[in-house]
Amino acid sequence: MNPNARRLLFPLIAAAGATLVFLMMVLGGRGKNNQTSTEQAEASTASETASIAEADRSDAAIDLADDTTAPERSDATPEAGEADESDAAAATAAPTGLVAVPAGEALVAPTSLGSLDPEAHPYRIDFAASGAGIDRIVFAGYWRSAAENRLAAAHAKAAALGTPDAAPMPPESDRYQLTTLGKLAGDNETFEVPLLAMRALRVDGEAVNIFGAVWSEPEPGLFRSTVRDADGVAILEIERRFSIGAGVVEGYRIDLAQRVRNLTDRPLRISLQHYGPGDLDPDRDSYIEVRRFHFGYLMPPARDPSQAIVLASGQMFERKDVIDRVNEGDFSLWPNRDSRDENLTISWFGSTNRYFSLAVYAPFAPPAQKSKSLLESVSTVRTQLGFSAGGDPVVFSLLDGPEKTIAPGSEASWDLGVYAGPLERTILLDEQPYAAMNLGGLITYVMNSCCTVCTFAWLANMLVVFLAFIHNYIAFDWAISIILLVVVVRFLLHPLTRRAQIQMSRFGKGMADLKPELEALQKKFRDDPKKLQQEQLRLYREKGVNPAGCLGGMLPTFLQMPIWIALYAMLFFAFELRQQPAFFGVFQLAGGWGFLGDLSAPDGFVMFPQAIDLWLFTLRGINLLPLMMGLVFWFQQKYMAPPTSATLTEEQQQQQKIMKVMMVVMFPLMLYAAPSGLTLYILTSSCIGIVESRAIRRRIAHLDSLPKDAAANGKARPVGKTRDKLGRMYAEALERAKERQAEKDRSSKQKKFKDRR
Repeated sequence: MNPNARRLLFPLIAAAGATLVFLMMVLGGRGKNNQTSTEQAEASTASETASIAEADRSDAAIDLADDTTAPERSDATPEAGEADESDAAAATAAPTGLVAVPAGEALVAPTSLGSLDPEAHPYRIDFAASGAGIDRIVFAGYWRSAAENRLAAAHAKAAALGTPDAAPMPPESDRYQLTTLGKLAGDNETFEVPLLAMRALRVDGEAVNIFGAVWSEPEPGLFRSTVRDADGVAILEIERRFSIGAGVVEGYRIDLAQRVRNLTDRPLRISLQHYGPGDLDPDRDSYIEVRRFHFGYLMPPARDPSQAIVLASGQMFERKDVIDRVNEGDFSLWPNRDSRDENLTISWFGSTNRYFSLAVYAPFAPPAQKSKSLLESVSTVRTQLGFSAGGDPVVFSLLDGPEKTIAPGSEASWDLGVYAGPLERTILLDEQPYAAMNLGGLITYVMNSCCTVCTFAWLANMLVVFLAFIHNYIAFDWAISIILLVVVVRFLLHPLTRRAQIQMSRFGKGMADLKPELEALQKKFRDDPKKLQQEQLRLYREKGVNPAGCLGGMLPTFLQMPIWIALYAMLFFAFELRQQPAFFGVFQLAGGWGFLGDLSAPDGFVMFPQAIDLWLFTLRGINLLPLMMGLVFWFQQKYMAPPTSATLTEEQQQQQKIMKVMMVVMFPLMLYAAPSGLTLYILTSSCIGIVESRAIRRRIAHLDSLPKDAAANGKARPVGKTRDKLGRMYAEALERAKERQAEKDRSSKQKKFKDRR
């Protein structure tokens, strides 16, 4: 290998390694578990069969082992005169003889709850006929993109002012929605599962399918079904009632009352099973898979006698991990190994994407309902896989209710509280019952659960609180708040930065002064590396030069790295910054320009009419801030980079130059699709760093002129006297090393003397 190729080898290997690590972090959840639609359908059927069989292992779960296929979807609605035919078909599907039929007129077009008026309700709930579930939740005040949000705000403002030519409201399809993303596979067809749809119930050990069109709707949000025996006699009445509160905050709470009434003259053992939170719609601007499943839990009474403290740490599952577990045959999310070992009690269960959540929790409403345990409504949480239109796996969850004995003429309840809304701190941490249930545990500022410590989640929580304080009381703009946060951080780190740069400057100057003597030592002891090292260390000590001085210059950068990482996670997940423009939206005044229109997304300086697929990522436009950051990094290296050591060979110096160039290029590339709020932070910090470095260098030049004046006054520092603590530690370590070497030499001489004798 020629010298030029050898000089390039190390930087290229280092760059390839850094790129590989970054791609593994960013794209690690994308490439695995992709299957074709046919393969995924077969896997889903197998998962359904296995998950039903898994229910036998729990006394509280519903035994549907005799129903190994998914529930058949029926969109047909029987007329009143066709009840006998419907009953006969249901009896054929259920060999036990128990069938479910509508309790009245069959459900055709369910009535919605809520509205799209943001002043009255946060969303509108559209129901589905199958399983008395939710077809979709359409938000009144949230839109899929910042551009649509601006159009809606402009329309509302113009309408309030009575402007005749008000801009049109974006279509309803552009509103943010919670819906079912995928399908499950049965023997003969695939079917969609509405949110929180009822699946089945068990009556004295006999399974009854109640997923199809077996419901009636006496009033909006209220659904009823009747279970009949083989003689057509009604034995049970099932009721599901959805209700939402008035106003924005109260409206995010959905109360789901589930009651079963015993119509017979004998007690019946009943348990329910319905679908729970599953995969939510991924955020369109997220290039990282951040969909997760969370549990809140209570500690055992021996450790928490009051049973009032709900915890959430340690019970978060990445979507990818859940898919892997199902593929390996493990369908149980709760109870799991950790919850069994610690004897934990489930309090709530939810799924999240980047900004929104769908969660079910114990119906805590004191003084009537004081328990925070969900075991009265849900005993186990299991998973199964469906598939999307593209064949990708989709996670569904099954909630198994505990078995209850209902006396004749009585009823039992499996009530749930449901939260369907944003991951907003002011709601989940401050409002009730979410604060009491610790639903704030759904908010996690971590890029990946396997690296929670590396993401510095505790620091991200502090940063979002401090940033919100700056925004609410000082700046009133998120971009300005980020800039002020930079100023505060740089101010706190300034003493360390100043000290580090002084050490680096003195080290560079000292090494330059020693260069002739070091070269002479290298020639003199060319064939004796050990002796050369000893002489170099002796020279450093005599001249008061600390070889470790350049390491101290990197300390401020190392201290800022946790802040950058935590800020990355905070800006990526903080709902407060979702679709928030920079600098009071000044760029959007120029004909709706999208530049810095959303601090949680790339800056979008120029957007392409059509995205370009570059295999590793999709290029949607030109982002200006990362390019500016690369330019600033290039200038910053001239002022803040540590000086080149005089002991480096020509080959090593060439490698160092290549690494500098590659960092200038690679760092902006890695942050090209990052939130513009983060690139704004790093760009501002780098610019302030250049100004700060120039000021420190002037200070160093002033200090370098002091020794002459001090020497004239008899205050010159003795030669070889080290002033900084790191230098003193190095000198002491060097002295101990010399003593150990001298001891070894004495021992060696004594041994040779004995051998001669």
